[in-house]
Amino acid sequence: MDTASIHNFYEKAVFTAVREQAHHHPHLQENGDTLADIACVALNRLPPRYIRHDVDFAFFQTEHERAESERAVQEAVEFAFGFVQARNAMRARR
Repeated sequence: MDTASIHNFYEKAVFTAVREQAHHHPHLQENGDTLADIACVALNRLPPRYIRHDVDFAFFQTEHERAESERAVQEAVEFAFGFVQARNAMRARR
């Protein structure tokens, strides 16, 4: 059984969204670990969608489902940026 191609559909979308939104948060770009933390928080807010091939999953989604997935990714990433920033601020106050 070949399991190397299995992955969470949302990973690439979240990684892309984090990179795109990072320029709005220049103070976070200095630390790649923080951006990885943001990606983890965002992924944990999304339902797992394990697939073998992205194109197969996209083919079976309706236009509404595709738009809903994109919206969910954006919301999860926005939440994650705020969450990680708040946690970093709390740590800085200690």
